[in-house]
Amino acid sequence: MTAQDAAPALRRRRTRGWLPRVATGLGGILVLAAGWELYKLLGPDDGVVVAGTRILPRTTDLAMPHIWDMLARLGSGTTRSNRSEPLWFDVLEACITTFGIAAVGWLLGVAVGLGFALLMQRWRLAESALLPWIVLSQTVPLIAFAPLVRSWGARIEIGAFEWQDWMSVAVIASYLAFFPVAVGALRGLQSPDAIHTELFHSYAIGWWRTLLKLRLPASVPYLLPALRLAAANAVVGAVVAEVSTGLQGGIGRLLIQFAGQASGDPAKAWGPIFGAVALGLVAAGSVALLGALLKDYRREEVNG
Repeated sequence: MTAQDAAPALRRRRTRGWLPRVATGLGGILVLAAGWELYKLLGPDDGVVVAGTRILPRTTDLAMPHIWDMLARLGSGTTRSNRSEPLWFDVLEACITTFGIAAVGWLLGVAVGLGFALLMQRWRLAESALLPWIVLSQTVPLIAFAPLVRSWGARIEIGAFEWQDWMSVAVIASYLAFFPVAVGALRGLQSPDAIHTELFHSYAIGWWRTLLKLRLPASVPYLLPALRLAAANAVVGAVVAEVSTGLQGGIGRLLIQFAGQASGDPAKAWGPIFGAVALGLVAAGSVALLGALLKDYRREEVNG
């Protein structure tokens, strides 16, 4: 088979690889919706209670609105005013705001994570000293950490520069994003076989050129899944930080605002929840564009 014949076959194989993933994702959503409605139909109104502890939620319309009621609510006005924008529009605006902040946090987290990975790969002592602390850093609860970051940021004064609240949210998002990048990049940088690194060493090729020509290309299958996880983590960090710091305009604040109205309008509270889920999927899916640029180095992605 010639190279010209192999290229279309490779494209068809990649297309067939994407279709099952899309079908599986859509199928999972349908199964989840069907399970929701089935439990609502068959489950007791007060939920399932074992030894005085409720292990499954109530099935009333207040606790579990129908799927179609939630979707219909997205198309109606956010408030009862005739001039009110549709609920989906307010959710979309909030998602865009949070997405921008999360993107800044993701970029910062990627830079920090790659920096740590390079440092740990270069010096074994740095890996022994830093890696346990990097892992331990993820045990800090964000709900308590976020107000501290905002307080510290408010004290920063550099000339005319003023620290903004959204910067605190971006820093917190980067705090969750850097961890998978640091671990994934380190594993990828260490993945080349000894025979390859010894070959570079035998030709007196320095660490920097070995990094560019061997280690970075070899790390791509490990790095891409880490970048997707970092994107999702950045969204989670941004949403939690918006709730903790009280930042206005984002999806996190909308979640709190609409949750307070759930007793009178339960379907409305699910609008920003759907928006947050979609935001996480879009953030993780956006990294696939980066994967398309690095398709020559991807081979088979390695998770874990």
